[in-house]
Amino acid sequence: MATITLRPGKERPVIQHHPWIFSGAIAAVRGDPLDGEPVDVLAASGDWLARGLWSGRSQIRVRLCTWDPNRDLDAEWLHDRVARALAGRRHLLNDPECACRLVFSEADGLPGLIVDRYGHYLSVQILTQGMELRREALVRSLVELLNPLGIFERSDVEMREKEGLPPAEGVLWGQAPPNQLVLRPIGVDPPRFLVDLQTGQKTGSYLDQALNRAHVAAYCAGAEVLDCFTYSGGFSLYAARAGANHLTLIDTSPAALDLARQHLVLNELETPAEFVEGDVFKVLRTYREQQRRFDVIILDPPKFAHSQAHIDRAARGYKDINLLAMQLLRPGGILATFSCSGLVSTDLFQKIVFGASVDARRDAQIIERLAQSPDHPILLTFPESEYLKGFVCRIW
Repeated sequence: MATITLRPGKERPVIQHHPWIFSGAIAAVRGDPLDGEPVDVLAASGDWLARGLWSGRSQIRVRLCTWDPNRDLDAEWLHDRVARALAGRRHLLNDPECACRLVFSEADGLPGLIVDRYGHYLSVQILTQGMELRREALVRSLVELLNPLGIFERSDVEMREKEGLPPAEGVLWGQAPPNQLVLRPIGVDPPRFLVDLQTGQKTGSYLDQALNRAHVAAYCAGAEVLDCFTYSGGFSLYAARAGANHLTLIDTSPAALDLARQHLVLNELETPAEFVEGDVFKVLRTYREQQRRFDVIILDPPKFAHSQAHIDRAARGYKDINLLAMQLLRPGGILATFSCSGLVSTDLFQKIVFGASVDARRDAQIIERLAQSPDHPILLTFPESEYLKGFVCRIW
C-alpha cells in the first residue's frame, strides 16, 4: 500500500479525526497510488496516523476513512459504514412515504457518498474517486440492507469535475423511478410533495429544510407571506397549512412555480397565492418602490459561495437580499433567512444580517437559530458538515 508523509506540524487535524488532507500538507508520497485506492498516512516522524482514499487530481488529496490500522477499506468496510448510517436513522425507515437522507458523506464516515431515500427508491450521488471505485460494492450493500425497488444515480454535480470524473446519471439497479413520486419529508404530520428523481434539484428534492419549514410556519398564521427562491413552494406549503392569509412565491423557474401550484392542490389548500417568475433581487426592489409590505419573509437562496474566492461576493449578495427584505417587513414582522454556503460560517452570516439591519435602519432580534434537518448530521470533527444555517428574526 502506498504511504503519504505529512509535513511537520500538519498532523494535528488528522489526529483529531478531520477527514481531509490537502495537497499542501503532504511532504512525500511513497509508491504510486491510483485514484480511489487506499493510502496510509504517516506523521513527519514516521508514525502511522490513519488510512484514507487517494485522489490525485483533487486539492483534497486524501479523504480519511479509518484511524484503525487493522481496518481495510474494502467492501466489508463500506457495508459496515452504510449499515451504521442506517442504524442512526432506523426510526425513519418504517414509513413507506418518507423522503430523507440516509448517508451524508464525511459526516457518516463515507466521504464522497450521498444516499437519499424517496419512498421505495434510492437516489445516489457518487462524488469522489474513492466511491467511484467502489460503486458496485455500494450497490450490493444498498440492495442487501434496504431492498429498494430501484437505485437511481444523480452524480451530475461540479464536485466530480474537481475529482477528474465525468457526470453520471441513470439507473444503477432495479426499476427506473416513475416521473413523479408522492412523498412526505421527515417531521410531525408533514404535507405531501411531488418528487422527480430524474430532473428534480439535488438528488430529487431539497431534504435539509424539512423541520425548518415547520418552525417558520409557526409565525405564519394570519400573515401575508413572501417566499423568495421558493423552488417548489416548500415553505409556502407549510405556511398555508398554518393559516397564512396570502402567499407570494418568487422563483426564476416557471417549472418550479408550477410544481408549487401542484403542491397546494395536492394538499387541498386554498390559500390565495401569487406566483411571480423573476429575479428575486429585482422583484424585491420593485416591491420596495411600490411600498408593498409583508408580515413574514422567507429567504432561502441557492449557494452563493462555491469557493473561497467567492466569499466576498457572496457576503454582498446575502447583505443585499436581507436588507431588501427588512425594508419590506411591517414593524414586528418575521424574517426567516438562510445560507446553504458551507464556506460562509454561522458567525459570518450573523454579521452579514447585522450589517443589513444597520443599513436598513431596522432593529432585528434573533428569536430562533436553525440548521439542517437531523438526517443531515453534523460531525463534530468535521465542522464543514454544518453547511446550512438560518435565523428567524423579528424586525422592528
